[in-house]
This record gives sequence, C-alpha cells and structure tokens, in this order.
Amino acid sequence: MVRFILRRSGFILLTLFLSSLIIFGATQLLPGDVARVILGQFATETAIENLREELGLDRPVYVQYLNWATGFVRGDWGTSMVSRLPVRPLLMNRLNNSIMLAVLAFIIYVPLGVAFGVMAALKREKLPDRIISGISMAFVGMPEFVTGLLLINFLALGLGLFPANSSIQPGSGFIEALPYLILPAITVSLTSLGYVTRMVRSGTIDVLRSDYVRAAELKGLPARIVLFRHVLRNALLPTVTVVAMGIGWLIGGLIVTEQVYGYPGLGRMTVYSIQHGDLPMIQASCMIIVSVFIAANLAADILYSLLNPRIRVGKNL
Repeated sequence: MVRFILRRSGFILLTLFLSSLIIFGATQLLPGDVARVILGQFATETAIENLREELGLDRPVYVQYLNWATGFVRGDWGTSMVSRLPVRPLLMNRLNNSIMLAVLAFIIYVPLGVAFGVMAALKREKLPDRIISGISMAFVGMPEFVTGLLLINFLALGLGLFPANSSIQPGSGFIEALPYLILPAITVSLTSLGYVTRMVRSGTIDVLRSDYVRAAELKGLPARIVLFRHVLRNALLPTVTVVAMGIGWLIGGLIVTEQVYGYPGLGRMTVYSIQHGDLPMIQASCMIIVSVFIAANLAADILYSLLNPRIRVGKNL
C-alpha cells in the first residue's frame, strides 16, 4: 500500500505540473487586455502601460509562469486584479462554502443511491425496479437549472419551506447555513442520485448472478449475510469511482446550481473572475478544482484496493 501511494503521489505531482501549464496558458489566451478591463475604456494608454508593468503583464510569459507557480506552491496566490485583495483568503472562504454544500449533497445522494440501487436489483424486472429505474433516468436527464427552478417554485415560493435564495453571510458555519443549503443540495443530489442508483443496480445484478454468490446461498447462509458480506462488497467497486469523481464534480461543477440559488461558492467565484478577466483568481480557482479531482481519484484508488483483496497493489497498480 505504501508503494502504491508513493507511485500515485509521483503521478499526482506530474498531473499538477501539466495542469498548471494548461491553466496558465489558457488564461494567457483570454481575449482582451486585462489592464484595459480593470481601468475601463476611457483609460489613457499611459495608465494602461503603468498598470501592466505593476501587474507584471509586460514580462515574458515563461517568467510570469515561474513567478506564479513558485508563488502558488509557497501559498502566495497573488492579488485579485478586480478587488485588489489577496486571492487565497477569498478562495478559501468560497471553497469552504462549496465544501459545505458538497458534504450535504453527498450525505443525501450516496446512501439513497445505494439503497435504491440494491432495491432495484433485488426486485429486477418487477414494479419497484421499473419505478426506481424510470425516476433515476428522469433525474439524470434533467438539467440542474430546471430542477432548481422547480424546487424554488414548489418548496420555497409555494410551500415556504426553505429560502428561495442561498446568499449566506461570509464566514457562516454549517449549522448556520444549513437552511440555505437544503434546496441547492437536493438540486445537486438528484442528478448524482440517478447515476449512483444505476451503477449500484447494474453491479448488484452482475454479482447476484456470480458463482460464489450462488455457492453461498447453497451453503444455507442467511440472505442478509450474503447481501452484505458477498454481494455489496463487490457490487460497490465500480460505484466507488463514480462517487469519487462525483466529489470532484461537486466542488468544481456547482456553477449552475450556485448561479440559480445565488450561493457564494467556488464555482460562482470562478465565473465572476472569468467575466472580469481576473487572471490570478481564475488560475488559483482552477488549480483548486484540479487538486480536488486528483485527491478524489487517489482516494477512490485506495478504497478500491481495500475493498478488493484480489488486487495486488505492489504489482498490478
């Protein structure tokens, strides 16, 4: 296991390096002059050149990259070109908000997805299976903004159960923000719930047809022991990767949901930064999202190897 983690860590460092090159290069290709965007269309050329020099935009590209990369590793993520505030505390606050939303959504859709998937597999080709499969496919195919607007109209405006807007105060804790998180979390969960349900159903059906499960049943083992000890242990293996990728998506892919509910998360901050050409903020937020995806994949690989004892980590991975 230690050897596996070390090898994965080397791959992670390489991935982060290549990602930083791509992110920095992509921001250099954004249309428009950042200095002109900041100062406005009536700024003089002298003022624009002075600002470019102040921001380091007049230096060669490779120098700008080295300065940014070394600063990012040291924890200096630069200063926002729009707000003139340090990037790191701003993004950490928004990341904390996105994590709170992601945790609540994770708590909602993972247990429900596993339960519905197993139920559908045990009742395959029967009415419960058809109902669960139909609803899960409807959730997968419904865009987040449609789901969000429907929930706002029905649960917030119609029944008044939850706030229609999720603009929480800066520095709010999980308990304080919880009433404002429920509707966005349900919106995010519905799509992921459909994927998890379908994956668990498919994996459980395949395992139920395997020889070792039939052998366990012929030995007279109770159905509960067969299900939890033999079926779920192997049926959940493909789901682990889907759930882990879902963690990265929850952090970096909440843009639509955050926009619908006005939630101050990382995705909404990234959109705002792109609209205003805030290069340091764009670069840092993208690196955070990439890092979360990589960490989620590493966790999935480790958990996969723990769930499947047939894998020889030191030789096969």
